[in-house]
Amino acid sequence: MIKIKTQEDIKKMRIAGKLAAEVLEMITPFVKPGISTEKLDDICHDYIVKNQKAIPANVGYRGFEKTLCTSINQVVCHGIPSANNILRDGDIINIDVTVLKDGWHGDTSKMFLVGKTKPHNERLVKVTQECLYKAIDLVKPGATLGDIGHAIQTHAEKNYYSVVEDYCGHGIGEIYHEEPQVLHYGSPGQGTEIVEGMSFTIEPMLNLGTKYTKILSDGWTVETKDGKNSAQWEHTLAVTTAGCEVLTLRKEESL
Repeated sequence: MIKIKTQEDIKKMRIAGKLAAEVLEMITPFVKPGISTEKLDDICHDYIVKNQKAIPANVGYRGFEKTLCTSINQVVCHGIPSANNILRDGDIINIDVTVLKDGWHGDTSKMFLVGKTKPHNERLVKVTQECLYKAIDLVKPGATLGDIGHAIQTHAEKNYYSVVEDYCGHGIGEIYHEEPQVLHYGSPGQGTEIVEGMSFTIEPMLNLGTKYTKILSDGWTVETKDGKNSAQWEHTLAVTTAGCEVLTLRKEESL
């Protein structure tokens, strides 16, 4: 069952989305060699609670204990912040945050290049972001979720990357993860038709190697099976009459 949001609902989601975007903007100067992912997590937790007067939605979600997911290099998603995970020159890292404000969720993630990064990693990050933007361009009433998946898969494979199929985007609102599932691969015209009032995330994950993943013993951290690097970008969207509104848009972006 897909929950269609009213204009009033989307107004509340717009606030939560803006807060989530602001967390990523705030943490950007701190993402550099020598800092631990736990320190990044602590900074974001305090900012959400004390400055934004909001709730870090990940804390306590299905037993997850941290504010952020911090996924470095070969980690695809759901990396757990730790004092032992120190960022090094040349790393790439995805920081994923969800803010809960007045009962509504804003979910977004961004890739960061740590220090001087190798060109092949920079390219992976760039193409993954392009996949997200190409998908967003297609979101409008009458399109299908298959159109979105196809756009991502086509651009990824044209650039010789694989698309992770084990994890996907999702509906979002008062519930963190709800219907529909938003796959990052597919066929044009297939899948659920997009209608005004839908809200969901698009969060493509691209790998340098194969699409296959594995979950580590902590039950959360997902890595590429072949150990090659992965990248991900994510936005929360609301479908409008003519297209969509990116609720988690950052100041550095123009869509």
